[in-house]
Amino acid sequence: MNLQRLLLILRARVWIVLFTLVVTVASAALVSYLLPKSYTANVQLVVDFKHSDPITGAGTAPHAQLLSGQMATQKDILLSHRVALKVVDSLQLDANPDAQEQFEKATEGRGSIRDWLADMLLKDVEVEPSADSSMINLSYTSTDPRFASAVANAFAQAYIKTSLELRIEPAREVAGWFNEQLKILRSNLETAQTKLSSYQQQNGIVATDERLDIENARLAELSTQLVTAQAQTQDTLSRQNQAQSSPDKGIALESLPEVIANPYIQGLKAELARQEARLSELSGVGKNHPQYQRALADIENMRKKINAEIINATGGIVNNAQLATQREAALKAMLAAQKARVLELRKQRDDISVLMRDVENAQRAYDTALQRFNETNMESQLSQTNVTLLTPAIEPIEPSHPKALLNVALAIFFGGLLGVGLALMTEMANRYIRSEEDVSEDLGLPVVGVLVKRQANVKAKKHPGKFIPGLERLLRAA
Repeated sequence: MNLQRLLLILRARVWIVLFTLVVTVASAALVSYLLPKSYTANVQLVVDFKHSDPITGAGTAPHAQLLSGQMATQKDILLSHRVALKVVDSLQLDANPDAQEQFEKATEGRGSIRDWLADMLLKDVEVEPSADSSMINLSYTSTDPRFASAVANAFAQAYIKTSLELRIEPAREVAGWFNEQLKILRSNLETAQTKLSSYQQQNGIVATDERLDIENARLAELSTQLVTAQAQTQDTLSRQNQAQSSPDKGIALESLPEVIANPYIQGLKAELARQEARLSELSGVGKNHPQYQRALADIENMRKKINAEIINATGGIVNNAQLATQREAALKAMLAAQKARVLELRKQRDDISVLMRDVENAQRAYDTALQRFNETNMESQLSQTNVTLLTPAIEPIEPSHPKALLNVALAIFFGGLLGVGLALMTEMANRYIRSEEDVSEDLGLPVVGVLVKRQANVKAKKHPGKFIPGLERLLRAA
């Protein structure tokens, strides 16, 4: 079928097409008029996805690839049952008698009316996140425009509240955990401080104990004294050996340094020299003279006295050697005791250093946990969220459904198609010969002639040089 035949059929069946079109458009208009009107309230929300610290306020914007996933998450939160339950509670829909009656009819009293109402509200909510920004469009459709705007605003507020709860609930849990840990850390700190104080009291150690420095100085002094005493002991022992070995070696005791350095012995020797000089002067009176004998006796007594003093001096060398040895031994004992004392003090200082480190570590852990507790506690008490209500819903004036103009336009389009289809079906059911092509193509017969209207004959008379198209074809066929 070509276009010409189609146009001929539609021309012949134009009333069917028109009737079908009129009926379709009228039906669409009637249905649009009879359908209940529904109103859609729209809300616009802005979500700030900056990862900011609630305490310091510093933050960075998320990566662009993460924005779409975060917007999808926000959409799921908006359409969650938790948000819908908050809407039911905020509008007190479960206390509405009509809602209770509908719930009884729909569920026969099974389940919770709050959950049922939340599910019913979610059926009429639409959420469309923006693809290129952090804008979220929320719409709610209802037959009551005031109810539609109220529910849309309630969804926005419930979403904001839920976002805040999702943000502060983990912070509250963390703050509670840190609060429990603070009790343990405080107990550990108190235990460490108690151990440190008890150890200081038991050993008489103060916070700024300087005993180790004093004892070290005393140890150094004893070491110096011991070195000096050892030198003195070696010297006295050497003199003692010299004094004891002098007779065996034929060395006179008078040549010993102790004897030579003794002023008393030297004084006695000087007196002995004077007496010997006097004795020489008395040699002229004779050896039997009483004065000579007296002088000789005085000299003998002086020599005995000198020898006694020499013996005493050499005996002092032995005593000095014994005293030096005893002093050296005493200093060694004192040095050993002082070393033990210093080592004990060092051990005590090491122990107290360990205890002080335990206290410092416990204090540091407690301070860190306290700081984190304060931060999370402040974060759990935040009243601001990253969601902002940009445009609240207002009561819609025009209904969103049904759309009469759109329905009529669609009815015209589909009604025209339906009319054309009915015309073609009617033509197929009752065929007519409407052109010479129908004869030659459908019947398979040659066209002998074509009857034309009178207007065509008149036209031919006016123009005798031209043939009528039908007549031309007839002549060609003959």
